[in-house]
Amino acid sequence: MAPQYAPSLRSRLAPLLLFLQIGFIVVCSFFVEISNSTFSELTFYKIYAGFQDVNAMVILGFGFLGTFLARYGFSALGFNLLVAVIAIQWAIILRGLEAWYHSGKIVIDMRSLVDAEICAASAIISIGAVLGKTNPVQLVIITLLEVPGFLFNDWLLLTLLSEPPHGSFRFLHIFGAFFGLMMSSIMSREGSEQGFEKEKFDRTPGLFSMLGSVFLWMFWPSFNSSLVNPMDPEKRLMAMCNTYLALAVSAVTAFAVSVLSSSKGKLNLVHLQSSILAGGVAVGVSPPSFQPWEAMTVGFIAAVVSTVGFRYLKVHMLVAFQCHDTCAVLSTHGLPGLLGWLAHLLLQIRALDDHTM
Repeated sequence: MAPQYAPSLRSRLAPLLLFLQIGFIVVCSFFVEISNSTFSELTFYKIYAGFQDVNAMVILGFGFLGTFLARYGFSALGFNLLVAVIAIQWAIILRGLEAWYHSGKIVIDMRSLVDAEICAASAIISIGAVLGKTNPVQLVIITLLEVPGFLFNDWLLLTLLSEPPHGSFRFLHIFGAFFGLMMSSIMSREGSEQGFEKEKFDRTPGLFSMLGSVFLWMFWPSFNSSLVNPMDPEKRLMAMCNTYLALAVSAVTAFAVSVLSSSKGKLNLVHLQSSILAGGVAVGVSPPSFQPWEAMTVGFIAAVVSTVGFRYLKVHMLVAFQCHDTCAVLSTHGLPGLLGWLAHLLLQIRALDDHTM
């Protein structure tokens, strides 16, 4: 079934992009200033190193990860960059509204750039659910809706649940996955269950997609540590170590479960492309809170849930809910994120019991 694209991108995409970009430039010309007064030089370089890693993940990692579709590889890589740069600029402006309200200026520093990259990562996770069946105009609109929704969710958790600053960013995988599934359900149409013309796998695009997975696997410890207060080096170290251990365990487990779930007993690289990241997603909900063995256990369970979900859940969701999940973001980000949140909740209950005894 061929997707219904707009008759002319020239009459739709170009005006939309020019309007948005000129609007961003106008806002920045009046209200944005750059400042590094809140950080020392040493802290600046620490945050800058994390920014480089997160930037590589968002642009290269997620970009190549979406190239597994045979007839959509180049488009996926290009659209990933388009969504990322729009989401980053949009997030910088929206996150700076509070500072603008108090001082009349939106201040940009290294921390705000990292926060904007994290917002962009959530938007990219969301478009993974509709990849290959949306045109660029629709992707831009989804991005413009997702970023405010993510920041509103951040404000709710910060205000109502007293989450620490940037603490709610730990739920970016859950929010991004379920926002994408919601958009996929809204955009579903008759015949969606028959499959799409571009949802075919090929060896060469699969190789580039696996390259994206390896990029993400390498930089995920930095990504999770960027969610931790940079002024607390001990917690950042715990976050990096726990994430790396969880990723290692989830990679080994994904290989084993992929073989066990195959009727011919063969490895399925489509499973591995996403499932090897499940441990990092799950532990990322609260990376400094786990002991090493706890992080490894969470990584093990997350890999099992992700691989089995990719193998069976994607098809059943399409039949039962008319929800087509192209990149299986539910199995890659949603379920491991929920598992990590549940593990974090159990750790908090255990800590509360220890204090009351």
